[in-house]
Amino acid sequence: MTDKRAVILLSGGVDSATAAAIAQRQGFALHALSFRYGQRHQREIEAAKKVAAFLAAKAHLIMDFDLRAIGGSALTDRIEVPKGRSAAEIALGIPVTYVPARNTIFLSFGLALAERIAAADIFFGANQLDYSGYPDCREEYIHAFEQMANLATKAGVEGQRQTKIHTPLIHMSKAEIIKKGIELGVDFSLTWSCYDPQPDDRACGLCDSCQLRLKGFEEAGLKDPIRYATL
Repeated sequence: MTDKRAVILLSGGVDSATAAAIAQRQGFALHALSFRYGQRHQREIEAAKKVAAFLAAKAHLIMDFDLRAIGGSALTDRIEVPKGRSAAEIALGIPVTYVPARNTIFLSFGLALAERIAAADIFFGANQLDYSGYPDCREEYIHAFEQMANLATKAGVEGQRQTKIHTPLIHMSKAEIIKKGIELGVDFSLTWSCYDPQPDDRACGLCDSCQLRLKGFEEAGLKDPIRYATL
């Protein structure tokens, strides 16, 4: 057993599962952290539980809070999830699936948990290549949050620990992320990416997240193991 602990922000998707596997390979004991934040479905939480169990996480904490009170996103509000957009459309601007300040909130919970368990390391599956333009997935944002974290915690200001936000996927394409996950033994059939799951538990295949995932598997020369309504 290792005493080297890391908090893993685990959504249940391809990116967070791969980031968690990288942390595991680096010798960290995984303290997974997932969120029920009022998102329109719970399918990703089920996936996060399965991924945490598969990777033998030392602990898996699921935090409950409700961002529907704020709204403003197709993931938390009565706003239609965009579907069937072209790659050019997906790459243009910040989509309506952006949840206001979501990653800042998630990382803040991660920071609190890291301080509580005396961990200096937080792993976050942010990616700024094959993604939907979210501002809180960019490298400059991560650096700014890390700087803030070390000014905002008892451990930081007393010199006990310097928090490090690890984003090992930040410069990787979705295909490269998938290949890395396969190399590390990740079972992607346990993961979930779709914003709008169908009643029969198939992914829609048309939302931005499904399209980016399918494109990644295709470019990696692999078959996506989950079921899609459109395939």
